[in-house]
Amino acid sequence: MGLFKSNRVVYKPVKDINLGPDSNEFYLQANVKAPRMTGIVVKIVTWLLESRIFGALLLYILKGNNLIHKHVTNADLEEPPLYVPLHDFEDHKEQEVKCLDFDLTPQEKVQVAINCLPTTYDKPINGTKPSLNRWTIMDYFNAYSSGVITPNMLLISLFTLSIFKWCLLGGTKWLHKQRPFTDDACCVKRLRLCGAMLVGKTNMHELGAGTSGINPHYGASRNPYDASRIAGGSSSGSAAVVSAGLCPVALGVDGGGSVRMPAALCGVVGLKPTFGRIPHDGVIPLNWTVGMVGILAGTVEDSLITYAAISGEIPSHQPSSMPAKINLPRLPLTKSISDIKLAKYGKWFDDCSDDVRICCSHALKKLQGRYGWKIVDVTIPEIEVMRLAHYSTIGAECHTSLDSFRDKNLAEFGWDARVALKIYGAFSSMEYIKAQKIRNRQLQFHRKIFSEADVIVSPTTGVTAYPIQSDALKTGELDYVNGAALIRYSIAGNFLGLPAVTVPVGYDKSGLPIGLQFIGRPWAEATLLHLAFAMQAICLSEYRNPAIYYDMLRTK
Repeated sequence: MGLFKSNRVVYKPVKDINLGPDSNEFYLQANVKAPRMTGIVVKIVTWLLESRIFGALLLYILKGNNLIHKHVTNADLEEPPLYVPLHDFEDHKEQEVKCLDFDLTPQEKVQVAINCLPTTYDKPINGTKPSLNRWTIMDYFNAYSSGVITPNMLLISLFTLSIFKWCLLGGTKWLHKQRPFTDDACCVKRLRLCGAMLVGKTNMHELGAGTSGINPHYGASRNPYDASRIAGGSSSGSAAVVSAGLCPVALGVDGGGSVRMPAALCGVVGLKPTFGRIPHDGVIPLNWTVGMVGILAGTVEDSLITYAAISGEIPSHQPSSMPAKINLPRLPLTKSISDIKLAKYGKWFDDCSDDVRICCSHALKKLQGRYGWKIVDVTIPEIEVMRLAHYSTIGAECHTSLDSFRDKNLAEFGWDARVALKIYGAFSSMEYIKAQKIRNRQLQFHRKIFSEADVIVSPTTGVTAYPIQSDALKTGELDYVNGAALIRYSIAGNFLGLPAVTVPVGYDKSGLPIGLQFIGRPWAEATLLHLAFAMQAICLSEYRNPAIYYDMLRTK
Protein backbone atom coordinates (compact mmCIF):
# COMPACT_ATOMS: atom_id res chain seq x y z
CA MET A 1 0.00 0.00 0.00
CA GLY A 2 1.02 3.58 -0.44
CA LEU A 3 1.60 5.69 2.63
CA PHE A 4 -1.66 7.61 2.33
CA LYS A 5 -3.59 5.30 0.00
CA SER A 6 -5.38 2.09 0.69
CA ASN A 7 -7.43 -0.27 -1.39
CA ARG A 8 -11.13 -0.25 -0.66
CA VAL A 9 -13.42 -3.24 -0.24
CA VAL A 10 -17.00 -3.02 -1.43
CA TYR A 11 -18.94 -5.72 0.39
CA LYS A 12 -21.66 -7.58 -1.46
CA PRO A 13 -25.12 -7.64 0.11
CA VAL A 14 -25.60 -10.52 2.53
CA LYS A 15 -28.44 -11.94 0.44
CA ASP A 16 -26.08 -12.39 -2.52
CA ILE A 17 -23.49 -14.49 -0.66
CA ASN A 18 -23.46 -18.27 -0.84
CA LEU A 19 -22.85 -19.88 2.55
CA GLY A 20 -22.79 -23.44 1.23
CA PRO A 21 -19.73 -25.68 0.79
CA ASP A 22 -19.53 -24.75 -2.89
CA SER A 23 -19.21 -21.02 -2.16
CA ASN A 24 -16.50 -19.10 -4.02
CA GLU A 25 -15.94 -16.76 -1.07
CA PHE A 26 -12.20 -16.29 -0.50
CA TYR A 27 -10.86 -17.41 2.88
CA LEU A 28 -8.58 -14.63 4.11
CA GLN A 29 -5.99 -15.85 6.57
CA ALA A 30 -4.73 -13.61 9.37
CA ASN A 31 -2.35 -11.02 7.94
CA VAL A 32 -0.53 -10.02 11.11
CA LYS A 33 2.59 -8.00 10.31
CA ALA A 34 4.37 -7.31 13.57
CA PRO A 35 7.54 -8.91 14.96
CA ARG A 36 7.66 -10.30 18.47
CA MET A 37 8.97 -7.57 20.78
CA THR A 38 10.12 -7.57 24.39
CA GLY A 39 12.49 -5.69 26.68
CA ILE A 40 14.08 -2.48 25.45
CA VAL A 41 12.39 -2.85 22.05
CA VAL A 42 8.94 -2.68 23.68
CA LYS A 43 10.02 0.43 25.57
CA ILE A 44 11.27 2.10 22.40
CA VAL A 45 8.03 1.26 20.57
CA THR A 46 6.06 2.65 23.52
CA TRP A 47 7.98 5.92 23.47
CA LEU A 48 7.49 6.25 19.72
CA LEU A 49 3.76 5.53 19.93
CA GLU A 50 3.33 8.03 22.76
CA SER A 51 5.31 10.66 20.87
CA ARG A 52 3.24 13.49 19.38
CA ILE A 53 5.55 13.60 16.38
CA PHE A 54 5.89 9.93 15.47
CA GLY A 55 2.92 8.30 17.22
CA ALA A 56 0.12 9.12 14.79
CA LEU A 57 2.20 8.19 11.73
CA LEU A 58 3.34 4.89 13.24
CA LEU A 59 -0.22 3.96 14.23
CA TYR A 60 -1.45 4.77 10.73
CA ILE A 61 1.20 2.50 9.22
CA LEU A 62 0.44 -0.32 11.66
CA LYS A 63 -3.28 -0.21 10.90
CA GLY A 64 -2.61 -0.19 7.19
CA ASN A 65 -0.11 -3.05 7.24
CA ASN A 66 -2.56 -5.18 9.20
CA LEU A 67 -5.41 -4.52 6.72
CA ILE A 68 -7.60 -2.47 9.07
CA HIS A 69 -7.70 0.40 6.59
CA LYS A 70 -8.67 -1.86 3.73
CA HIS A 71 -11.29 -3.99 5.46
CA VAL A 72 -12.70 -1.57 8.06
CA THR A 73 -11.70 2.07 7.63
CA ASN A 74 -12.33 2.33 3.89
CA ALA A 75 -14.94 -0.39 3.57
CA ASP A 76 -18.26 0.18 1.82
CA LEU A 77 -21.12 -1.63 3.57
CA GLU A 78 -24.85 -1.28 3.17
CA GLU A 79 -25.80 -2.78 6.56
CA PRO A 80 -26.76 -0.45 9.42
CA PRO A 81 -24.59 -0.67 12.56
CA LEU A 82 -25.47 -3.07 15.38
CA TYR A 83 -24.02 -1.68 18.59
CA VAL A 84 -25.07 -4.29 21.18
CA PRO A 85 -25.49 -8.02 20.42
CA LEU A 86 -28.73 -8.49 22.35
CA HIS A 87 -30.89 -11.31 21.02
CA ASP A 88 -34.65 -11.68 21.19
CA PHE A 89 -35.59 -14.93 22.85
CA GLU A 90 -36.44 -17.85 20.60
CA ASP A 91 -37.46 -21.29 21.84
CA HIS A 92 -35.14 -23.69 20.02
CA LYS A 93 -37.00 -26.78 21.28
CA GLU A 94 -33.87 -28.16 22.89
CA GLN A 95 -33.89 -31.86 23.70
CA GLU A 96 -33.54 -33.53 27.11
CA VAL A 97 -33.76 -30.33 29.17
CA LYS A 98 -35.17 -29.19 32.49
CA CYS A 99 -36.82 -25.78 32.50
CA LEU A 100 -35.46 -23.40 35.11
CA ASP A 101 -37.87 -20.61 35.99
CA PHE A 102 -36.50 -17.11 36.35
CA ASP A 103 -37.96 -16.50 39.80
CA LEU A 104 -36.04 -19.34 41.47
CA THR A 105 -33.31 -18.42 43.96
CA PRO A 106 -29.69 -19.31 43.13
CA GLN A 107 -29.87 -22.11 45.69
CA GLU A 108 -33.00 -23.54 44.05
CA LYS A 109 -31.41 -23.28 40.61
CA VAL A 110 -28.37 -25.21 41.82
CA GLN A 111 -30.57 -27.94 43.25
CA VAL A 112 -32.30 -28.31 39.88
CA ALA A 113 -28.87 -28.51 38.22
CA ILE A 114 -27.73 -31.20 40.66
CA ASN A 115 -30.85 -33.20 39.81
CA CYS A 116 -29.78 -33.00 36.15
CA LEU A 117 -26.42 -34.65 36.84
CA PRO A 118 -25.83 -38.31 35.99
CA THR A 119 -26.12 -40.72 38.89
CA THR A 120 -23.49 -42.86 37.21
CA TYR A 121 -21.05 -41.63 34.65
CA ASP A 122 -20.88 -42.97 31.13
CA LYS A 123 -18.11 -45.55 30.93
CA PRO A 124 -15.23 -44.61 28.66
CA ILE A 125 -15.63 -46.13 25.23
CA ASN A 126 -12.57 -48.35 25.53
CA GLY A 127 -13.42 -49.34 29.08
CA THR A 128 -10.16 -48.09 30.59
CA LYS A 129 -9.98 -46.02 33.75
CA PRO A 130 -9.02 -42.37 33.18
CA SER A 131 -5.67 -41.27 34.58
CA LEU A 132 -7.17 -37.91 35.57
CA ASN A 133 -10.22 -37.82 37.81
CA ARG A 134 -10.80 -34.26 38.94
CA TRP A 135 -12.51 -33.53 42.24
CA THR A 136 -15.86 -31.90 41.55
CA ILE A 137 -18.17 -29.54 43.41
CA MET A 138 -20.17 -32.55 44.61
CA ASP A 139 -16.98 -34.27 45.83
CA TYR A 140 -16.18 -31.23 47.98
CA PHE A 141 -19.78 -31.01 49.20
CA ASN A 142 -19.77 -34.66 50.22
CA ALA A 143 -16.37 -34.34 51.90
CA TYR A 144 -17.53 -31.31 53.91
CA SER A 145 -20.87 -32.95 54.78
CA SER A 146 -19.21 -36.12 56.03
CA GLY A 147 -16.52 -34.30 58.00
CA VAL A 148 -13.66 -35.78 55.97
CA ILE A 149 -12.37 -32.27 55.46
CA THR A 150 -13.45 -28.77 56.47
CA PRO A 151 -13.08 -25.48 54.59
CA ASN A 152 -10.49 -24.34 57.14
CA MET A 153 -8.45 -27.50 56.59
CA LEU A 154 -8.58 -26.86 52.84
CA LEU A 155 -7.37 -23.28 53.24
CA ILE A 156 -4.51 -24.44 55.46
CA SER A 157 -3.56 -26.94 52.76
CA LEU A 158 -3.57 -24.19 50.15
CA PHE A 159 -1.25 -22.00 52.18
CA THR A 160 1.01 -24.95 53.06
CA LEU A 161 1.43 -25.65 49.36
CA SER A 162 2.40 -22.00 48.79
CA ILE A 163 0.09 -21.94 45.80
CA PHE A 164 -0.87 -18.32 46.18
CA LYS A 165 1.93 -17.37 43.81
CA TRP A 166 -0.85 -18.07 41.28
CA CYS A 167 -3.50 -16.19 43.24
CA LEU A 168 -2.18 -12.65 43.18
CA LEU A 169 -4.52 -9.67 43.07
CA GLY A 170 -5.71 -9.30 39.55
CA GLY A 171 -3.74 -7.60 36.73
CA THR A 172 -2.89 -3.95 37.48
CA LYS A 173 -0.98 -2.09 40.19
CA TRP A 174 -3.37 0.84 40.40
CA LEU A 175 -6.96 0.07 39.41
CA HIS A 176 -8.02 -0.97 42.91
CA LYS A 177 -6.95 2.46 44.17
CA GLN A 178 -8.94 4.33 41.53
CA ARG A 179 -11.96 2.04 41.67
CA PRO A 180 -12.14 0.56 45.19
CA PHE A 181 -14.69 -2.18 45.58
CA THR A 182 -17.65 -1.67 47.90
CA ASP A 183 -19.57 -4.86 47.23
CA ASP A 184 -19.41 -8.21 45.47
CA ALA A 185 -20.35 -8.49 41.81
CA CYS A 186 -23.78 -10.05 41.32
CA CYS A 187 -22.31 -13.34 40.05
CA VAL A 188 -20.14 -13.60 43.17
CA LYS A 189 -23.08 -12.81 45.46
CA ARG A 190 -25.04 -15.63 43.88
CA LEU A 191 -22.18 -18.07 44.40
CA ARG A 192 -21.88 -17.06 48.05
CA LEU A 193 -25.62 -17.62 48.52
CA CYS A 194 -25.08 -21.17 47.30
CA GLY A 195 -22.34 -21.80 49.86
CA ALA A 196 -19.35 -21.34 47.57
CA MET A 197 -16.05 -20.73 49.35
CA LEU A 198 -13.95 -18.14 47.54
CA VAL A 199 -10.28 -18.98 48.02
CA GLY A 200 -8.58 -16.12 46.18
CA LYS A 201 -8.20 -13.86 43.19
CA THR A 202 -6.11 -15.14 40.31
CA ASN A 203 -3.41 -13.51 38.23
CA MET A 204 -4.26 -12.39 34.70
CA HIS A 205 -2.97 -10.50 31.70
CA GLU A 206 -3.00 -6.81 32.62
CA LEU A 207 -6.38 -5.25 31.75
CA GLY A 208 -7.14 -8.28 29.61
CA ALA A 209 -5.01 -6.63 26.92
CA GLY A 210 -3.26 -9.77 25.71
CA THR A 211 -3.52 -13.51 25.23
CA SER A 212 -0.42 -14.88 26.96
CA GLY A 213 -1.04 -14.24 30.66
CA ILE A 214 2.48 -12.82 31.08
CA ASN A 215 2.11 -10.03 33.66
CA PRO A 216 5.17 -7.82 34.33
CA HIS A 217 3.82 -6.81 37.77
CA TYR A 218 2.89 -10.17 39.27
CA GLY A 219 4.68 -12.69 37.08
CA ALA A 220 3.58 -15.02 34.33
CA SER A 221 0.68 -17.38 34.90
CA ARG A 222 2.14 -20.77 34.09
CA ASN A 223 0.55 -23.79 32.48
CA PRO A 224 0.20 -26.76 34.88
CA TYR A 225 0.92 -29.18 32.01
CA ASP A 226 4.29 -27.51 31.46
CA ALA A 227 5.33 -24.63 33.72
CA SER A 228 7.60 -23.26 31.01
CA ARG A 229 4.54 -22.55 28.83
CA ILE A 230 1.87 -19.88 28.89
CA ALA A 231 -1.51 -20.48 30.50
CA GLY A 232 -3.20 -18.25 27.93
CA GLY A 233 -5.14 -15.10 28.55
CA SER A 234 -6.56 -13.09 29.75
CA SER A 235 -8.15 -15.22 32.50
CA SER A 236 -4.84 -17.03 32.89
CA GLY A 237 -4.72 -17.76 36.58
CA SER A 238 -8.33 -18.94 36.66
CA ALA A 239 -7.52 -21.65 34.11
CA ALA A 240 -4.28 -22.59 35.87
CA VAL A 241 -5.78 -23.08 39.35
CA VAL A 242 -8.62 -25.24 38.02
CA SER A 243 -6.26 -27.29 35.87
CA ALA A 244 -3.89 -27.82 38.79
CA GLY A 245 -6.71 -29.11 40.99
CA LEU A 246 -6.64 -26.22 43.45
CA CYS A 247 -10.35 -25.59 43.04
CA PRO A 248 -13.11 -27.08 40.87
CA VAL A 249 -14.35 -23.81 39.35
CA ALA A 250 -13.18 -20.27 38.67
CA LEU A 251 -14.72 -17.24 36.96
CA GLY A 252 -13.31 -14.98 34.26
CA VAL A 253 -14.52 -12.39 31.78
CA ASP A 254 -14.46 -13.41 28.12
CA GLY A 255 -14.03 -10.38 25.85
CA GLY A 256 -12.16 -12.08 23.03
CA GLY A 257 -11.84 -15.70 24.08
CA SER A 258 -10.36 -14.77 27.46
CA VAL A 259 -12.10 -17.68 29.19
CA ARG A 260 -12.10 -20.24 26.38
CA MET A 261 -8.48 -19.75 25.26
CA PRO A 262 -6.82 -20.40 28.65
CA ALA A 263 -9.32 -23.18 29.35
CA ALA A 264 -8.27 -24.95 26.15
CA LEU A 265 -4.55 -24.41 26.74
CA CYS A 266 -4.78 -25.70 30.31
CA GLY A 267 -7.05 -28.65 29.57
CA VAL A 268 -10.27 -27.60 31.32
CA VAL A 269 -13.84 -26.70 30.31
CA GLY A 270 -14.60 -23.07 29.43
CA LEU A 271 -18.19 -21.79 29.03
CA LYS A 272 -19.14 -18.35 27.72
CA PRO A 273 -22.94 -17.91 27.86
CA THR A 274 -25.15 -15.78 25.62
CA PHE A 275 -24.72 -12.01 25.94
CA GLY A 276 -27.05 -10.93 28.74
CA ARG A 277 -27.48 -14.38 30.27
CA ILE A 278 -25.37 -13.48 33.32
CA PRO A 279 -25.76 -10.04 34.96
CA HIS A 280 -22.70 -7.81 34.89
CA ASP A 281 -23.54 -5.70 37.92
CA GLY A 282 -20.26 -5.10 39.74
CA VAL A 283 -18.05 -6.29 36.87
CA ILE A 284 -15.50 -3.75 35.62
CA PRO A 285 -16.99 -2.41 32.36
CA LEU A 286 -13.83 -2.56 30.23
CA ASN A 287 -15.56 -3.76 27.05
CA TRP A 288 -19.28 -3.67 27.60
CA THR A 289 -20.59 -5.01 24.27
CA VAL A 290 -18.18 -7.94 23.89
CA GLY A 291 -17.11 -8.91 27.41
CA MET A 292 -19.14 -11.53 29.29
CA VAL A 293 -18.66 -13.40 32.56
CA GLY A 294 -17.60 -16.97 31.83
CA ILE A 295 -16.92 -20.17 33.74
CA LEU A 296 -13.77 -22.31 33.91
CA ALA A 297 -14.35 -25.75 35.39
CA GLY A 298 -12.66 -29.11 35.65
CA THR A 299 -15.73 -30.89 34.29
CA VAL A 300 -18.82 -30.11 32.24
CA GLU A 301 -20.94 -31.04 35.27
CA ASP A 302 -19.33 -28.33 37.40
CA SER A 303 -19.76 -25.75 34.65
CA LEU A 304 -23.47 -26.65 34.62
CA ILE A 305 -23.85 -26.17 38.39
CA THR A 306 -22.04 -22.84 38.29
CA TYR A 307 -24.00 -21.69 35.25
CA ALA A 308 -27.26 -22.47 37.05
CA ALA A 309 -26.14 -20.50 40.11
CA ILE A 310 -25.14 -17.27 38.35
CA SER A 311 -27.40 -17.15 35.28
CA GLY A 312 -30.54 -15.08 34.87
CA GLU A 313 -30.78 -11.30 34.84
CA ILE A 314 -31.74 -9.35 37.93
CA PRO A 315 -35.56 -9.21 37.67
CA SER A 316 -35.70 -5.42 38.02
CA HIS A 317 -33.17 -5.07 35.18
CA GLN A 318 -34.71 -7.60 32.85
CA PRO A 319 -35.27 -6.18 29.34
CA SER A 320 -38.32 -7.34 27.41
CA SER A 321 -36.19 -9.40 25.03
CA MET A 322 -34.79 -11.61 27.79
CA PRO A 323 -36.15 -15.14 28.17
CA ALA A 324 -38.42 -15.86 31.11
CA LYS A 325 -36.83 -19.29 31.58
CA ILE A 326 -33.53 -21.12 31.29
CA ASN A 327 -33.06 -24.67 30.04
CA LEU A 328 -30.62 -26.97 31.80
CA PRO A 329 -29.47 -30.19 30.09
CA ARG A 330 -30.25 -33.55 31.63
CA LEU A 331 -26.70 -34.86 31.48
CA PRO A 332 -27.25 -38.63 31.68
CA LEU A 333 -26.81 -38.53 27.92
CA THR A 334 -28.66 -41.07 25.83
CA LYS A 335 -28.98 -41.58 22.12
CA SER A 336 -32.46 -40.08 22.40
CA ILE A 337 -30.79 -36.75 21.59
CA SER A 338 -31.06 -37.04 17.86
CA ASP A 339 -30.75 -35.05 14.66
CA ILE A 340 -28.00 -32.77 15.93
CA LYS A 341 -26.35 -30.93 13.05
CA LEU A 342 -22.83 -29.55 13.45
CA ALA A 343 -21.77 -26.86 10.97
CA LYS A 344 -18.12 -27.02 9.94
CA TYR A 345 -16.24 -24.54 7.75
CA GLY A 346 -13.36 -26.69 6.54
CA LYS A 347 -10.90 -23.97 5.51
CA TRP A 348 -11.32 -22.22 8.84
CA PHE A 349 -11.35 -25.44 10.88
CA ASP A 350 -8.04 -26.51 9.32
CA ASP A 351 -6.31 -23.11 9.71
CA CYS A 352 -4.32 -24.26 12.74
CA SER A 353 -1.26 -26.30 13.64
CA ASP A 354 -1.13 -29.89 12.42
CA ASP A 355 -1.45 -31.26 15.96
CA VAL A 356 -4.56 -29.19 16.66
CA ARG A 357 -6.15 -30.02 13.30
CA ILE A 358 -5.54 -33.77 13.56
CA CYS A 359 -6.69 -33.99 17.18
CA CYS A 360 -9.88 -31.93 16.69
CA SER A 361 -10.78 -33.74 13.46
CA HIS A 362 -10.32 -37.10 15.16
CA ALA A 363 -12.47 -36.05 18.12
CA LEU A 364 -15.22 -34.78 15.84
CA LYS A 365 -15.24 -38.07 13.90
CA LYS A 366 -15.56 -40.03 17.14
CA LEU A 367 -18.46 -37.82 18.26
CA GLN A 368 -20.19 -38.23 14.93
CA GLY A 369 -19.56 -41.96 14.89
CA ARG A 370 -20.92 -42.58 18.37
CA TYR A 371 -24.10 -40.52 18.08
CA GLY A 372 -24.74 -40.41 14.36
CA TRP A 373 -24.92 -36.62 14.36
CA LYS A 374 -24.55 -34.96 10.98
CA ILE A 375 -21.72 -32.67 9.84
CA VAL A 376 -23.01 -29.82 7.67
CA ASP A 377 -20.32 -28.25 5.49
CA VAL A 378 -20.72 -24.48 5.34
CA THR A 379 -18.85 -21.30 4.42
CA ILE A 380 -18.54 -18.49 6.95
CA PRO A 381 -17.44 -15.43 4.96
CA GLU A 382 -15.11 -12.68 6.11
CA ILE A 383 -13.92 -14.30 9.34
CA GLU A 384 -10.68 -12.29 9.35
CA VAL A 385 -12.69 -9.12 8.71
CA MET A 386 -14.76 -9.97 11.78
CA ARG A 387 -11.55 -10.29 13.83
CA LEU A 388 -10.41 -6.84 12.71
CA ALA A 389 -13.83 -5.35 13.47
CA HIS A 390 -13.85 -7.00 16.89
CA TYR A 391 -10.35 -5.67 17.60
CA SER A 392 -11.48 -2.17 16.66
CA THR A 393 -14.50 -2.53 18.94
CA ILE A 394 -12.87 -4.02 22.02
CA GLY A 395 -9.97 -1.60 21.69
CA ALA A 396 -12.15 1.50 21.43
CA GLU A 397 -14.34 0.38 24.33
CA CYS A 398 -11.40 -0.45 26.60
CA HIS A 399 -9.71 2.87 25.82
CA THR A 400 -12.91 4.78 26.53
CA SER A 401 -13.66 2.95 29.77
CA LEU A 402 -10.24 3.91 31.16
CA ASP A 403 -10.40 7.50 29.94
CA SER A 404 -11.05 9.16 33.32
CA PHE A 405 -7.94 7.79 35.03
CA ARG A 406 -5.68 6.38 32.31
CA ASP A 407 -3.19 9.22 31.90
CA LYS A 408 -2.56 9.92 35.57
CA ASN A 409 -1.66 6.26 36.17
CA LEU A 410 0.29 5.73 32.95
CA ALA A 411 3.61 5.16 34.73
CA GLU A 412 2.14 2.19 36.60
CA PHE A 413 1.05 0.36 33.45
CA GLY A 414 3.15 -2.47 32.10
CA TRP A 415 4.98 -1.63 28.86
CA ASP A 416 2.99 -4.07 26.74
CA ALA A 417 -0.29 -2.71 28.14
CA ARG A 418 0.81 0.84 27.30
CA VAL A 419 1.38 -0.20 23.69
CA ALA A 420 -2.02 -1.91 23.58
CA LEU A 421 -3.81 1.13 24.98
CA LYS A 422 -2.11 3.47 22.53
CA ILE A 423 -3.25 1.28 19.65
CA TYR A 424 -6.74 1.08 21.15
CA GLY A 425 -6.93 4.85 21.22
CA ALA A 426 -6.13 5.10 17.51
CA PHE A 427 -9.53 3.89 16.33
CA SER A 428 -11.78 6.65 15.04
CA SER A 429 -15.53 7.00 15.46
CA MET A 430 -15.93 6.12 11.76
CA GLU A 431 -13.95 2.90 12.25
CA TYR A 432 -16.02 2.02 15.31
CA ILE A 433 -19.27 2.52 13.41
CA LYS A 434 -18.08 0.53 10.41
CA ALA A 435 -17.04 -2.25 12.78
CA GLN A 436 -20.62 -2.34 14.06
CA LYS A 437 -21.87 -2.61 10.47
CA ILE A 438 -19.61 -5.64 10.10
CA ARG A 439 -21.10 -6.99 13.33
CA ASN A 440 -24.60 -6.74 11.85
CA ARG A 441 -23.40 -8.41 8.66
CA GLN A 442 -21.76 -11.31 10.50
CA LEU A 443 -24.81 -11.85 12.67
CA GLN A 444 -26.89 -12.28 9.52
CA PHE A 445 -24.39 -14.85 8.22
CA HIS A 446 -24.51 -16.79 11.46
CA ARG A 447 -28.30 -16.70 11.65
CA LYS A 448 -28.45 -18.26 8.20
CA ILE A 449 -26.06 -21.00 9.28
CA PHE A 450 -28.06 -21.66 12.45
CA SER A 451 -31.17 -22.10 10.33
CA GLU A 452 -29.43 -25.20 8.93
CA ALA A 453 -27.42 -26.41 11.94
CA ASP A 454 -27.60 -26.51 15.74
CA VAL A 455 -23.98 -25.49 16.43
CA ILE A 456 -20.79 -24.44 14.71
CA VAL A 457 -17.78 -26.60 15.57
CA SER A 458 -14.11 -25.56 15.47
CA PRO A 459 -10.84 -25.92 17.35
CA THR A 460 -10.69 -23.54 20.30
CA THR A 461 -7.22 -22.21 19.53
CA GLY A 462 -4.99 -22.38 16.46
CA VAL A 463 -1.92 -23.43 18.46
CA THR A 464 -1.16 -25.01 21.81
CA ALA A 465 0.59 -23.23 24.68
CA TYR A 466 3.87 -21.70 23.53
CA PRO A 467 7.01 -21.19 25.68
CA ILE A 468 7.40 -18.32 28.14
CA GLN A 469 10.66 -16.59 27.27
CA SER A 470 12.67 -14.88 29.97
CA ASP A 471 13.01 -11.64 28.02
CA ALA A 472 9.23 -11.08 28.39
CA LEU A 473 9.00 -11.32 32.17
CA LYS A 474 9.83 -7.69 33.02
CA THR A 475 8.12 -5.87 30.18
CA GLY A 476 5.56 -8.32 28.87
CA GLU A 477 5.68 -9.19 25.20
CA LEU A 478 4.09 -8.09 21.96
CA ASP A 479 3.46 -11.29 19.99
CA TYR A 480 0.58 -10.55 17.66
CA VAL A 481 1.29 -13.55 15.41
CA ASN A 482 0.77 -16.08 18.21
CA GLY A 483 -2.00 -13.89 19.60
CA ALA A 484 -3.90 -14.03 16.31
CA ALA A 485 -3.50 -17.82 16.23
CA LEU A 486 -4.84 -18.15 19.77
CA ILE A 487 -7.85 -15.90 19.18
CA ARG A 488 -8.73 -17.18 15.69
CA TYR A 489 -11.78 -19.19 16.69
CA SER A 490 -13.08 -17.07 19.56
CA ILE A 491 -14.44 -13.94 17.92
CA ALA A 492 -18.03 -14.86 17.01
CA GLY A 493 -18.84 -15.72 20.62
CA ASN A 494 -17.92 -12.23 21.76
CA PHE A 495 -18.64 -9.97 18.80
CA LEU A 496 -22.03 -11.58 18.10
CA GLY A 497 -22.97 -12.41 21.70
CA LEU A 498 -23.27 -16.15 20.99
CA PRO A 499 -22.82 -18.88 23.62
CA ALA A 500 -19.74 -21.08 23.23
CA VAL A 501 -18.03 -23.86 25.14
CA THR A 502 -14.63 -25.54 24.89
CA VAL A 503 -13.93 -29.07 26.10
CA PRO A 504 -10.57 -30.91 26.22
CA VAL A 505 -10.20 -33.50 23.45
CA GLY A 506 -6.53 -34.50 23.50
CA TYR A 507 -2.90 -33.39 23.45
CA ASP A 508 -0.19 -32.37 21.03
CA LYS A 509 3.11 -34.19 20.60
CA SER A 510 4.50 -32.37 23.64
CA GLY A 511 1.60 -33.41 25.86
CA LEU A 512 -0.06 -29.99 25.84
CA PRO A 513 -3.89 -29.86 25.91
CA ILE A 514 -6.09 -29.17 22.89
CA GLY A 515 -9.70 -27.98 23.06
CA LEU A 516 -12.68 -28.37 20.72
CA GLN A 517 -15.24 -25.55 20.62
CA PHE A 518 -18.99 -25.56 20.03
CA ILE A 519 -20.65 -22.22 19.20
CA GLY A 520 -24.42 -22.17 19.63
CA ARG A 521 -27.58 -20.27 18.91
CA PRO A 522 -28.52 -17.50 21.36
CA TRP A 523 -29.98 -18.90 24.60
CA ALA A 524 -29.14 -22.51 23.62
CA GLU A 525 -26.55 -23.21 26.32
CA ALA A 526 -28.27 -26.51 27.17
CA THR A 527 -27.47 -27.92 23.73
CA LEU A 528 -23.83 -26.80 24.03
CA LEU A 529 -23.50 -28.48 27.43
CA HIS A 530 -25.06 -31.66 26.05
CA LEU A 531 -22.47 -31.74 23.26
CA ALA A 532 -19.62 -30.88 25.62
CA PHE A 533 -20.68 -33.68 27.98
CA ALA A 534 -20.89 -36.13 25.10
CA MET A 535 -17.41 -35.12 23.95
CA GLN A 536 -16.06 -35.35 27.50
CA ALA A 537 -17.45 -38.88 27.89
CA ILE A 538 -15.69 -39.98 24.71
CA CYS A 539 -12.33 -38.45 25.67
CA LEU A 540 -12.43 -39.17 29.41
CA SER A 541 -10.24 -42.26 29.32
CA GLU A 542 -7.47 -40.31 27.57
CA TYR A 543 -7.32 -37.38 29.98
CA ARG A 544 -3.95 -36.99 31.71
CA ASN A 545 -2.85 -35.39 34.94
CA PRO A 546 -0.96 -32.13 34.47
CA ALA A 547 2.65 -32.09 35.63
CA ILE A 548 1.59 -29.79 38.48
CA TYR A 549 -1.50 -31.24 40.14
CA TYR A 550 -2.72 -31.05 43.75
CA ASP A 551 -4.99 -33.73 45.17
CA MET A 552 -6.82 -31.43 47.57
CA LEU A 553 -9.03 -34.09 49.13
CA ARG A 554 -6.04 -36.43 49.45
CA THR A 555 -7.98 -39.67 49.29
CA LYS A 556 -6.85 -41.04 45.93
